[in-house]
Amino acid sequence: MVLVVSKDVREALEARRPVVALESTIIAHGLPAPRNLRVARGLEDDVRARGAVPATIAVLDGRPHVGLDGPQLERVANDPTVRKLGHRDLPLAMASGASGATTVSATALLAARSGIRVFATGGLGGVHRQWTATQDESADPALLARTRITVVCAGVKSILDVPATLQRLETLGVAVAGYRTSRFPGFYLTDSGHPVDWRLDSPGAVANVMRAQDSLGGPDSALIVARPVAEAEQLDPGLHARVLDAALKECDRRGITGQAVTPFLLDQLVRHTDGASLDANVAAVTGNVRLAARIAAAWTGV
Repeated sequence: MVLVVSKDVREALEARRPVVALESTIIAHGLPAPRNLRVARGLEDDVRARGAVPATIAVLDGRPHVGLDGPQLERVANDPTVRKLGHRDLPLAMASGASGATTVSATALLAARSGIRVFATGGLGGVHRQWTATQDESADPALLARTRITVVCAGVKSILDVPATLQRLETLGVAVAGYRTSRFPGFYLTDSGHPVDWRLDSPGAVANVMRAQDSLGGPDSALIVARPVAEAEQLDPGLHARVLDAALKECDRRGITGQAVTPFLLDQLVRHTDGASLDANVAAVTGNVRLAARIAAAWTGV
């Protein structure tokens, strides 16, 4: 795979300085303009402020880029033709010269291929509700089961079947730990209502697990570090439950299925919470990015 690695990222990796991979889907498809570009720049600044190098990842004109400059970041934020790319889409985008923002699975793959070990995002994909009828599952769990990367996230998207996703991750052998919590976070929500078996309380503790993964020599699976959004910044749980319930019923009424389900439900949450879900999303991602930078520093010994 031919990766275009930015000079800053390449030099940091060669010198074993901390690097944090960032996805670009939140920029192109997750937030409205002009907030998306402000948030993207802010996340990169948060990484730099903690002594690490940000590596925002996207595909531009068929070339996977690991680390974007200012004009490239603006293009991802403002170009309406930028597609949404999972890891399965990468060869198609490369061969056709397409441009796209990378999802969790595509970002994790490209980051790992370039030698980056720490990746920060908002919420992971997973098993969808009514899976027994739809067989609808995100590509994230399976990709993370075969990719050695540490993912700092706020759990899985709260519109998903959380217990089924946790079971799927266990079946696939993906390690999951709560960061300073024994409860699995719910993306917009501090607590999804489900426990986690392991808890890590410092960046150094996370880095030690990463080293243990390497010394064990087992399958190249990910480590998920699930950091909850602060209670003061979470979406009101009662409002979340009411809006999601109504959105799921509307989804059934309209016959929306497959890949269209997630964007529809997330859009309904934005519309019917007066944007509060976006605020919770940004708060979660920001906290995750800051923690990821500290983990990357602990991992590299900086």
